[in-house]
Amino acid sequence: MRIRGARRRPWRQRLLLWLLVSSGISLLAQRRGALKCSGVPAATATGTVTAGVGGWELGLSLIFFFVSSSILSRFHQQKKASLAAEKFSKGSARDMLQVVANGGVATWCALCYGLCRRPSRQGRASPSLTHSEVAACDSWLAAFGGALATATADTWATEVGVLVHRSPRLITTGRLVSPGTSGAISWPGTLMAAAGALTTGLVLEASFTLARLLSSDPRESSLGRPRSLPLAFIAWLSGLTGSLIDSFLGATLQTVYRCPQCGQETERSFHQSCSTATQYMRGLPGINNDVVNFLATLSGCLIAFALNRFASGHSRCSYTRLSANWPKKGRR
Repeated sequence: MRIRGARRRPWRQRLLLWLLVSSGISLLAQRRGALKCSGVPAATATGTVTAGVGGWELGLSLIFFFVSSSILSRFHQQKKASLAAEKFSKGSARDMLQVVANGGVATWCALCYGLCRRPSRQGRASPSLTHSEVAACDSWLAAFGGALATATADTWATEVGVLVHRSPRLITTGRLVSPGTSGAISWPGTLMAAAGALTTGLVLEASFTLARLLSSDPRESSLGRPRSLPLAFIAWLSGLTGSLIDSFLGATLQTVYRCPQCGQETERSFHQSCSTATQYMRGLPGINNDVVNFLATLSGCLIAFALNRFASGHSRCSYTRLSANWPKKGRR
């Protein structure tokens, strides 16, 4: 019983520590207007699982996403409110559904990654991870980076794209639309999406580089290691692609309404400025922005997972062929 409790205590301490840290950050964000009351427990749970189970490296990346998104949401906030506030179904303060939609997939990947980091020691003398366990950890880590990079890319693109003076275009038809329209893209917004995805990947990669330098645990030396495709590249490509998928889903599946009086398109079923109910225009009933964000982060997760699997499988096959063709000692 003593040994069992000793093994569990570090996990309990880490979960408790990150529960306190996540609670403090969430409450501070709620006081600053970045979170609604319903978003506090969701953000606390997201941070606790991501950092407490997945590790502080993943937690640092999640904090970067939240802080950078909150800062950008306050950037020219009044101007954005006058341009497109009534187009969006919700404000800049995130509620529970928004937290889950943006961070739920990444949290699940962090949970799976954290569980993969704990090797089964049955009949094993060394605490090191096996090759298959390292491969599984790498895949879940890449999936986490893809999901979080997608959320960051979409948020950065939305917050900056609304401020663009030139009218954006609908991703499906290329038609000029007003800023804030679901499914609209612009070059500045796309560049911000690419920057957000790349920065997220760089933060995640730098965190693991620092962890390898500071850690004496032999298990940590094989995690987040250099690979045929760098983690930052996987996060950038999957995050940017995921944000474009978000725009495509917003233009095709997301429910959009139109005000019968002023003709403005909106995600709301009631137009406050005209004090009138809006009329259905396009999309599938029940598919709102939260559903689109969830599907987009899931897409980014799957793309990153597949990229990592393909890269690791390709490098393993190349290594096998090279080993088979390499001349052995003593061969004439």
